[in-house]
Amino acid sequence: MAPVRRIKTKRLTRGYDQVRADIESPKHLSQYKATKDAEDLPGLGKHYCVECSKWFESEHNLVAHRKGKNHKRRLRILREEPHTQKLAEAVVGLRTDNGERSKEPEVDMEE
Repeated sequence: MAPVRRIKTKRLTRGYDQVRADIESPKHLSQYKATKDAEDLPGLGKHYCVECSKWFESEHNLVAHRKGKNHKRRLRILREEPHTQKLAEAVVGLRTDNGERSKEPEVDMEE
């Protein structure tokens, strides 16, 4: 009998698109924080890393986290330009000019 594979969601953090929205809009971040009870969070929700979307027990733990490899890796990924639908269509060769063709002169091949 094969072992049962379970999805580990205990340490699951927010996705990169959600974190980008948090960074760009303080309103988005405040709405997310409002969904959490401070009593249930480590350190009563005072020490939060926005880029990694994690709470920490103390300021010391947060500073140590920011010096770590996982935090720096996440920062590097967040600095990259996010993929867009327009870019995906350009990669597969679909038109991205919204149906407008360039004004090139037509060449008659029968001359």
